[in-house]
Amino acid sequence: MRSHFIPASAGKKTIGRQLASGAAIACAVTGATALMPDTGAAQSAYDSAANSTYNSGWSAGQNGGTGFGAWSFDGTSGGGQEMSSAGSIGTAWTLFTTTTGNGISDVGRSITGGLGIGETFQTVIQNPTSYHYFGGFDILFLNGTDNNGAGVNTSAVRAQLFHSAYYNPGDLWSVQDSNGGNQSSSLSAANTGASGVQVDLTLDSATAYTLTMKALNGSGTSTINGTYSGPVNYVNFRLYDGVGSTGPGDVADNFGISYMEVVPEPTSLALLGLGFGGLAFLRRKK
Repeated sequence: MRSHFIPASAGKKTIGRQLASGAAIACAVTGATALMPDTGAAQSAYDSAANSTYNSGWSAGQNGGTGFGAWSFDGTSGGGQEMSSAGSIGTAWTLFTTTTGNGISDVGRSITGGLGIGETFQTVIQNPTSYHYFGGFDILFLNGTDNNGAGVNTSAVRAQLFHSAYYNPGDLWSVQDSNGGNQSSSLSAANTGASGVQVDLTLDSATAYTLTMKALNGSGTSTINGTYSGPVNYVNFRLYDGVGSTGPGDVADNFGISYMEVVPEPTSLALLGLGFGGLAFLRRKK
């Protein structure tokens, strides 16, 4: 007579397989949702000036990426926006001004869901190597729904460079924050304009941030830590008071932006790794 007794070890193996398969599937799903469909990279937001959306030009209301809102040009006066590949950062969203004294090119967009604690916003820019009058440029990270107007600087974190004759500290990049911090970096317009600069803003906590700027010509890296009042759900780029751009190839007077992305916090990256591990497990089981 055939026994219906099943050894305990066999039951454990069966349950173990089911649990492992379930865990693998869960991890695979989690990992897949962490992948960006456009790039296959572990980014929660990404857009590039090289995206085909911008092949025929750059206009307010366009959005060629994922995880960001549409571009706004509100606040632009005496300036404009164009596409250019003249700089060393390649194809770039490019800001220019044509009026000295009150010209500004003002562009920005929202970060969908806001920049989370532990997340990093990264962009590569190429700033002008010459600037005029009290002119300069800045990158503002703020809580808002549109561009900051000229002179209204209530951002959570603001990286900026202005002429030393009109601003102190000037001629070097500095960082202001909404809690009153104002720290100067070691990088100048010449450092960061030569081959571009990578800018990384990480929200370390609900009140602390780290902003790092790395000159892509190898001339230096500067890291500034400070405190801010959040949230951060909008990024704004501004160029002030050019002497008059001569066109898309005027790298000395224009401001270019290559790409922007938001990289998830480390826990999301860990889940992504588990997802790939789960898929590999299921593949081996087959």
